Amino acid sequence: MEPGKELTAPLALAVFTAVLGSLQYGYSVGVINAPQRVIERHYGRSLGVWPQEADPLSANGSFAADTAQRQVPSSVVMYWSLSVAIFSVGGVISSFLVGFVGDLRGRVKGMLAINVLAVAGSLLMGLCKMWQPHIMVIAGRAIMGFYCGLSSGLVPMYIGEISPKAYRGALGTLHQLAVVIGILISQVIGLDFILGNDDMWPLLLALSGAPAVLQSLLLPLCPESPRYLYILLEKENEARNSLYRLKGAYDASADLDEMRREKEEADKVPRVSISSLICSSAYRRQLLVALMMHLSQQLSGINAIFYYSTAIFSQAGVSQPVYATIGVGAVNTIFTLVTVASVDRAGRRTLLLAGLGGMCICAVAMTVGLKFQSEYAWMSYVSMAAIFLFVAFFEIGPGPIPWFIVAELFSQGPRPAAIALAGCCNWTSNFIVGMTFSYIQYWLGPYVFILFAALLFVFTAFTYLRVPETKGKSFEEIADLFRKGGQKAPSNASGDDVELQQLKTSTHA
Repeated sequence: MEPGKELTAPLALAVFTAVLGSLQYGYSVGVINAPQRVIERHYGRSLGVWPQEADPLSANGSFAADTAQRQVPSSVVMYWSLSVAIFSVGGVISSFLVGFVGDLRGRVKGMLAINVLAVAGSLLMGLCKMWQPHIMVIAGRAIMGFYCGLSSGLVPMYIGEISPKAYRGALGTLHQLAVVIGILISQVIGLDFILGNDDMWPLLLALSGAPAVLQSLLLPLCPESPRYLYILLEKENEARNSLYRLKGAYDASADLDEMRREKEEADKVPRVSISSLICSSAYRRQLLVALMMHLSQQLSGINAIFYYSTAIFSQAGVSQPVYATIGVGAVNTIFTLVTVASVDRAGRRTLLLAGLGGMCICAVAMTVGLKFQSEYAWMSYVSMAAIFLFVAFFEIGPGPIPWFIVAELFSQGPRPAAIALAGCCNWTSNFIVGMTFSYIQYWLGPYVFILFAALLFVFTAFTYLRVPETKGKSFEEIADLFRKGGQKAPSNASGDDVELQQLKTSTHA
């Protein structure tokens, strides 16, 4: 392969090191669910509302069967719900700071600095038995959510800026792959006979910070983003050396010329703030696509699928539904690997359309299965198949692609602000779904997935009409797609160029 375009060992190390933050994000998302009953017991003890005799333990340190069915005190439910929800709240707040942290000292030093938060959060949770568990776990989850909000923006930003054009999609997808691997790891080691038991659950939560420790050791070996060095700091020699470290000995003039042109565009709008980005018509199409992609991820119903899976597997006669749920996590991982291998061949738009459309069909099948599984036993297997296919289609497109496509849609100037807005949209919609799904489920019953099917149809139509293909295109070429109206939108190049000039004044104000 031509020098400068192949995958090198330093580039692989840099990407691996970065996605350790994504692994930690996935682990933190999944780790809280498996030991729920055990943690509720300790919350109740700390609050004085859970008598010792009410919850005998089995031999392996987990709850006895009758304990899981007892009425959980309302105060325990409140603190447990807060333990889960506070994670998203931390992510919403910190997502606005992604651009600031990434630009302050660079992408690598930014990722290194925020690892302090991850270690602090994990220590609070790991030592929670030393004081009041409900207070320390909630505090630790809040700090961990704050860390993950920053990490989920910095990781795709860094990978998008250091990846060769030919591999930008595959390497960008590794963020989501690491997330689903983290979720799967947390599901496996959260089993009651491993760490999800009465004695070991604080260690289970504390391991959330383990990837941060490893990442802190490896980050000093990783080169800074050459785009950050050249475009923001105007350090051409350092940017060239960073390219050499990432890609080996090759002629870097083409990459530097591309960055030079991108810098010239960025100089027209020196620093695009979040408010300027929202108000600007020059970036409106890109921003709409970015936000809709993140909404499609969170409002697709994927969280509802995970919510329903264990109950559906139980009704289908699966003796150990928790293992079937872990099987769903395995499907999650396998099909993310499929996307890694195919995204730079099939293209982003094609995979998004296939994923969203397939999920829409599966949501309809899920509704039929849930409605009639009490009347026809075989309908339970329809529901089970729909679960696995729904997860597979999610990881084909809507799962991984929104995380890295934002970095592709925007040039260096508005990119940090765009990633911050997209991250905030993702975390906020995640929080809303988590807080409202139980009520929606109560109102709609088995028809809850019709709502998601309707949303998925809208997202599929939007993707077909408004999302351009970014495969194999430079950042400059992608920006031109939107300035010229993209694939389906009408041209408005002149109006956008005028707006770009006007932004220069507003961003200095």
